[in-house]
Amino acid sequence: SNLRLRISATLPKHKHCRASRTVCSSKPNKSTDTTQPSASARLGSNSTTTATVSDHLQSPHPGGGGGGRWKIQTVARLAGGGLPKVYSDLSKDKLTGFVVLTAMAGYAVAPGATHIGTLLWMTGGTTLCAASANTLNQWIEVPYDAQMSRTRNRPLARHALAPHHALGFGATAGVAGVAALYVFVNPTTAALGLANIALYAGAYTAMKRLTIANTWVGSLVGAVPPLMGWAAATGGDLGAGAWVLGAMKFALQFPHFNSLAYTLRADYSKAGYRMMSVTHPRLNARVALRYALLMFPLSAALVATGTVDLWFLADSSLVNGLMACCAYEFWRHPDPRRSRRLFFSSLVHLPVLMILIM
Repeated sequence: SNLRLRISATLPKHKHCRASRTVCSSKPNKSTDTTQPSASARLGSNSTTTATVSDHLQSPHPGGGGGGRWKIQTVARLAGGGLPKVYSDLSKDKLTGFVVLTAMAGYAVAPGATHIGTLLWMTGGTTLCAASANTLNQWIEVPYDAQMSRTRNRPLARHALAPHHALGFGATAGVAGVAALYVFVNPTTAALGLANIALYAGAYTAMKRLTIANTWVGSLVGAVPPLMGWAAATGGDLGAGAWVLGAMKFALQFPHFNSLAYTLRADYSKAGYRMMSVTHPRLNARVALRYALLMFPLSAALVATGTVDLWFLADSSLVNGLMACCAYEFWRHPDPRRSRRLFFSSLVHLPVLMILIM
């Protein structure tokens, strides 16, 4: 089929507008030539892609002043596997996968009898709760996602899905996930799932534009999945080991996120987010180091609860030491290279630590 360029009739007059499959640039010209692009242009192509003008004028100036450029974003037709991919992106499938893995780790190390049915229902319910929280977060943040390089290709920001469809999907996933956990696992796990949706899509999302305390609230969100897994295995009994496991996951969020936020600080600033990396860059590095060092006593506390044996203290010290060294270098000399090194060390740290715990 042909490539259709639908140009809004409300566009300002410009001398030239060269439409390509990706970008249409318009710059003011003092000439009196008012030649305009046609309302509909057909370009011979075998592509099944439709290009539409984005709904906002992207400009380096807050008021949308001079130097603006109209963007035409290409959106694939929702054919074949297109729609599942859109909903997968809406759910942040990779992040959801990490959440589910940490919940499964909590289930694996918790004392008590394990049942494959309970594990499967816990996994499915946690997946739906995480997908709901991520979807609602994107639904709320569409105007800001469109301004950031990292997020402007998310489904709602690129108009791959109508907002009301995303809202319906997020609400349905949340209700189904909490209901499944309540009926087939236990009320404690369901309450933790519901609390995590509220924390992430409600408190954390709202606080991102208000205060740097949002990072601590967001870290609480990361600490809940291991508690969900533990509660599922023990019938809702959260022992000392569960709380230490949650505290370890809480502490790990700071080296991970603060290093990422430093790399993306220009993007966060453009979108108006109140992140430590933007408003307090030295505090950002200091907090990352502080919580990286906290992993040592927390690992010892997990041994003290009897959740793991004494060998874990030695094994975890190697992993914790690697991340602490990267955090120390980042604290001494914050720069993009050291922030990326800390970020990747935190990515390796989580799965390795979970394996050692199990």
